[in-house]
Amino acid sequence: MTMPAANQLSFPELYERELVGPLFRPWAEILLDRARLAAGDRLLDLACGTGIVARLAKARLGDNGCIVGIDLSPHMLAVARAVSPDIDWREGKAEALPVDGGEEFDVLVCNHGLQFFADKPKAVREMRRVLTPRGRLAVATWRPIEELPMFRDLQQVAQRHVGTIVDRRHNFGDAAVMGQLLADAGFEDVRVDTLSRTTRFADARTFLRLNTIAIVGMSAAAPTLGDEQRTQVVSSIVRDSASVLPPYADGKGIAFEIRANLAIALR
Repeated sequence: MTMPAANQLSFPELYERELVGPLFRPWAEILLDRARLAAGDRLLDLACGTGIVARLAKARLGDNGCIVGIDLSPHMLAVARAVSPDIDWREGKAEALPVDGGEEFDVLVCNHGLQFFADKPKAVREMRRVLTPRGRLAVATWRPIEELPMFRDLQQVAQRHVGTIVDRRHNFGDAAVMGQLLADAGFEDVRVDTLSRTTRFADARTFLRLNTIAIVGMSAAAPTLGDEQRTQVVSSIVRDSASVLPPYADGKGIAFEIRANLAIALR
């Protein structure tokens, strides 16, 4: 079967094909390692996107576990269902999880999703609500953009085209604040570590385009852009952003350090 060309894929399809492997899978593996999965565990992948945490957990647990993935985006979930139809995918908000009172999980993992939740204290209380007594929580969020020079410089280029950008991906990077949020919700044995790893993309231009689409969507100009204008703006920013990448060249691709906070806690 021939794969569609990149320009024929939706953003969630491109996210799954181009971003999940190099960017999100390594952190998902680390979170699952720290959550100490055991046979028979019930696991909830919150803000699951296209489902990398749930899929990896399924591979580790096999038939000796139960996996549920929850995300707000029906488009992300459509890709998740197409890739792994055997997992229980549910649409819902983190602040009101589609989990009834009789359903509990031994492990809850949130891989770079907490920073996007509108009401973080309420979302964290919901996380605790659906865990079993002494259930394990594993959460990752990106560090502040000031610590990520390439992303900072790409944002500065984009702002020349679309005005102020509030990059929500990096708006919850303070480890102490993250730890206090979990403690305030009633979690115990909270530990937050900061980790750094090298990320490599074989196709620098595809990465640049996807990152540009994301930050344009978080810009002051986003609500005023029609589809054609948005496409033109993205192309212009990608063109002007090429000058940022040479220090990160890795063959035909790019490699850069990216940092994240990883929190582990018990209900």
